Amino acid sequence: MDAVDQAILRRLQRDGRQTNRELAEAVGIAPSTALERTRALRARGVITGVHAVADLEALGRGVQALISIRIRPQSREAIEAARDSLAALPETVGVFVVTGNEDVLVHIAVPSTAYLRDFVLDRLARRKEYVDVRTIVVYDHVAPAEQTELPADGSASGRTSRG
Repeated sequence: MDAVDQAILRRLQRDGRQTNRELAEAVGIAPSTALERTRALRARGVITGVHAVADLEALGRGVQALISIRIRPQSREAIEAARDSLAALPETVGVFVVTGNEDVLVHIAVPSTAYLRDFVLDRLARRKEYVDVRTIVVYDHVAPAEQTELPADGSASGRTSRG
């Protein structure tokens, strides 16, 4: 990726809704070049999608939790099955296969703490392959639109989209 591709990616990470003309002007290239470069970034798999960020509280899902799960037997098949099963639940915001004492970490958003309790007890703790389920209630969550831009060159020096 050259400097133009990196500039395009940075701009799209900040605002994926901008028009191609706005993008071209911000990066200092012709609109046709911006469109061609953006299409090439998609074709190469650098840009995998553009997403709307929804306010979970406005959707009636103001209680968030991180749930760590140990799975037995500890096999690729069992862990991938759990990952896919958890990802399919409507309460799920994200699923991570991790190292350490746990195998899977799932981020959920639900309407209430009572719902959270029932979700954990009725949908997770009953599964025989989930041998340890631990829940952490989230007090605050920084939405993806407010997270650090990922630098295109692989460096660790990103800038926040606020500043």
